[in-house]
Amino acid sequence: MLIYNTTYHVTTADARNFVIWLNECYIPEIEQSGELKNPRILHILSHKEDDSECFSLQWEVEDSAALHRWHIRQGARLNEEMLKIFKDKVIGFPTLMEVIK
Repeated sequence: MLIYNTTYHVTTADARNFVIWLNECYIPEIEQSGELKNPRILHILSHKEDDSECFSLQWEVEDSAALHRWHIRQGARLNEEMLKIFKDKVIGFPTLMEVIK
């Protein structure tokens, strides 16, 4: 099992709308594909900056092949949609992790 994590840095002014968009649009659309499962949104407290909030969105994924399929079919398009909506007010950094225990 792998964890696909994206850490987002969001301007404070846009943080609430970003989390609403994740919950109402982004996550439901991804769940339809069935490739990524069990989403979790976390508010990151350790990297607080004056004008931004940080969030982590984590998904469980079977393997890197499933993640690649999702990215080709859906992920790239959803990232473009996020850029159209939030422009430079949201920056995301993906990380792929393996569950050991």
